[in-house]
Amino acid sequence: MARVALVTGGTRGIGSAISRMLNEAGFKVAAVYHGNVEAAETFAKETGIKVFRWDVADFGACREGIERVTEELGPIEVLVNNAGITRDGTIHRMDYEDWEAVVHTNLTSCFNLARLVIDAMRQRGFGRIINIGSINGQAGQYGQVNYAAAKSGIHGFTKALAQEGAAKGITVNAIAPGYVDTDMVRAVPPPVLEKIIAGIPVGRLGRAEDIARGVLFLASDDADFITGSTLSINGGQHMY
Repeated sequence: MARVALVTGGTRGIGSAISRMLNEAGFKVAAVYHGNVEAAETFAKETGIKVFRWDVADFGACREGIERVTEELGPIEVLVNNAGITRDGTIHRMDYEDWEAVVHTNLTSCFNLARLVIDAMRQRGFGRIINIGSINGQAGQYGQVNYAAAKSGIHGFTKALAQEGAAKGITVNAIAPGYVDTDMVRAVPPPVLEKIIAGIPVGRLGRAEDIARGVLFLASDDADFITGSTLSINGGQHMY
């Protein structure tokens, strides 16, 4: 029977590539989104993947969403915490709302979703939780104290939860992408983007599929001896 995989932020950018690749590999995928309805509808029509709309920063909304996914597709065996936003600015100019929004969407969402699937995973003796961190959570980044803090928190969250899940057949790992060719990165001013690419040893931005392949492996039965790890997929930009 096909395993059910839930991907947050699953209809655009890296999340879209993850959802598509898992679907092609035979998983039953639930792609969660919040803001861009038009993009989600287009994604659903193109792929046939079921999409679900809720705010992953809202615990109550997550509870209701998980119940809907379970009713329609079955128990969730693979969770990919991919949802993320940016609200960049140096701290002396940053509003509290920009801090709160990024931390809750990028980090608190990982708690919300993991908390709501972990009991059923423990009962079945199987689970794969894959959290999408960032190179900027490893190395920091000027003007991103909120984003870097949230992504760094994901890496610590991953290591702690991995210890809790190991005896129950649940692996918990993170992927730390470098700069990937998505709408978010393409919004960076061209001179800045040129400098970023110049600092990547392989000489290019990552592709969303590069990240998706890492997720697919960590979601597989073959990855059952890998837990608490962070897979850095960044073209050699930061070796950590």
